[in-house]
Amino acid sequence: MCGICGFTGRRQDQKAVIEKMMKSIEHRGPDSEGSFCGGEITLGFRRLSIIDLEDGQQPMESADGSLHIVFNGEIYDYQELREELETAGITFRTYSDTEVLVNTLQQYGEKALDKLRGMFGFAVWNEKEQTLMLARDFFGIKPVYYAQIGEHFVFASEIKSILAFPGYKREVNQLALEQYLSFQYSPLEETFFKGIYKLMPGHILLYKDGKYKIKTYFQPRLTPGVCPNLQPLQKQLSDVLEDSVKHHMLSDVEVGAFLSGGVDSGYLSAASGADQAFTVGFDEGNRYNEVSKAAEVAKKAGLKHHVKIISKQEFWDSLPDVMYHMDEPLGDASAIALYFLSREAAKHVKVVLSGEGADELFGGYNIYREPESLKAVSWIPFQVRKAIGRLAAKLPDVKGRDFLIRAGMKVEERFIGNAYIFREKEKKQILKNGITGPSTQEFLRPFYEEIEDSDITGTPETTGTKTKKSSRRHPLQDMEKMQSIDLNYWLPGDILQKADKMSMAHSLEVRVPFLDKEVFDLAAGLPKDAKIAGGTTKYIFRKAVSGYIPEDTDGRKKLGFPIPIRVWLRQDDWYQMVMEMFTSREAGQFFHTEKLAELLKDHKEGKKDNSRKIWTVLAFLIWYHRFFV
Repeated sequence: MCGICGFTGRRQDQKAVIEKMMKSIEHRGPDSEGSFCGGEITLGFRRLSIIDLEDGQQPMESADGSLHIVFNGEIYDYQELREELETAGITFRTYSDTEVLVNTLQQYGEKALDKLRGMFGFAVWNEKEQTLMLARDFFGIKPVYYAQIGEHFVFASEIKSILAFPGYKREVNQLALEQYLSFQYSPLEETFFKGIYKLMPGHILLYKDGKYKIKTYFQPRLTPGVCPNLQPLQKQLSDVLEDSVKHHMLSDVEVGAFLSGGVDSGYLSAASGADQAFTVGFDEGNRYNEVSKAAEVAKKAGLKHHVKIISKQEFWDSLPDVMYHMDEPLGDASAIALYFLSREAAKHVKVVLSGEGADELFGGYNIYREPESLKAVSWIPFQVRKAIGRLAAKLPDVKGRDFLIRAGMKVEERFIGNAYIFREKEKKQILKNGITGPSTQEFLRPFYEEIEDSDITGTPETTGTKTKKSSRRHPLQDMEKMQSIDLNYWLPGDILQKADKMSMAHSLEVRVPFLDKEVFDLAAGLPKDAKIAGGTTKYIFRKAVSGYIPEDTDGRKKLGFPIPIRVWLRQDDWYQMVMEMFTSREAGQFFHTEKLAELLKDHKEGKKDNSRKIWTVLAFLIWYHRFFV
């Protein structure tokens, strides 16, 4: 795990510039640094040593000297690839996965991506062709950002490294703010910093002669089938999970595990053979503390269990640093818990396993059960339900109101992901400049139409990196459409972004065995009944891993990271601090501050639970103050 950066074009100060860019991401790789200053390319690298501690220095060149690479991530099948390359006559100087990667690229070009199993963000310069290729892994585990600044094409693992490049003028992207207020993250390619973009998951960027083009090499698509007998699938899933965990444990340093009270992290902690596990909680009652449940799993697995209880004050005090390391605002308060969890783990290990991806792949979110509950009123004509929903929207916020509203909406209207913070009408009320871009539904419509069209026309399905014609494909059901949205937007935009940034803030590598190419190949074809069944979520997954965890953990309802912000925002100290920010001059540049104050006041008085809305705005303001004031 490392940090990469670089730029094209000649500069007299290129050494000084690359050193400044590397310095800004030193936290991603405190062990060593390296740079390459060629004629038309400058590459920078910060290293966190995990594999081949002595000889894995970067930038690294291919065996024939034509390619120069900087690489952030891990290639878990590098040993198999190395044997293949050695058979082809390529010799190696190190035992690192980086050397295997650059030589795989030399041997196969873009098709090398089909062979990779891992997480990565890398840049490779072809000296002969004078071309640059950037690539980001299949699911977006590792980040890559880029910008055209004057005559230079600039890239890095983090935005702050691009901000260090001379000539960039900081400006807030209003369109990103608009989408952020609904999604709690920005799903746009252009970041919150105008002119700086993120390379999307499963994409490569090819740069030559001052121009670049972007190509998709992978996109996660569900290809659900029908399987009346789940027993063979359960065994198959158990085997592929064990294989993935085995590959993700490859390391020359100790690997620990993040551990909550849930089934995902519980399985990884127990099945991996790790010696140490790490948990955080809050001293605000059992609702916000899963430490005791995690301790049960740790005891069963024989793990040394480290616990960090986060205080209210240190939670607040960490916010500027969290938003600095996030690069962009994130309205997900669990990022702060992950910040402290990573800090605790980094005191003991360099690498941890974490359970990201299991819910998106296997149907773990409770909201995925909603389509089943709505079937109770499916006999009512949709137009009638729609009319009832419109009437219900005018009622006070009473029990059953939201059900009637959602029953009168198609999934494309009601679901934008696991978070839906501000609706369009609410955004118009609080944003000083109103809505200048598309609504959230308009933004997602092309994707919904794309998955709908592929269902109808029977176009080839993509499984892993191989495309094949499906013989068992059927139209996606509403639950699977929701899953698809989360796989392509929520997962990279929120879940993986905070996992990377919060861990690397403390020079810690997080590995996610569920987001493995081989695991996805199986998960993509699971029928709905393998995911939502028996009154629970992740049905077949729970069955496949049940032997590793305590019985009550297997059937426990998903909680995520429960954060007591709704409680704290009603207490006088937080209320006063947030009110000062909501009525500040900075807030007035973007929002109608009287509307923000009203949100906060209604929450404190118990009229509404506005905690997520308040937190989303607060996170943006703290980020803005950190980067622009």
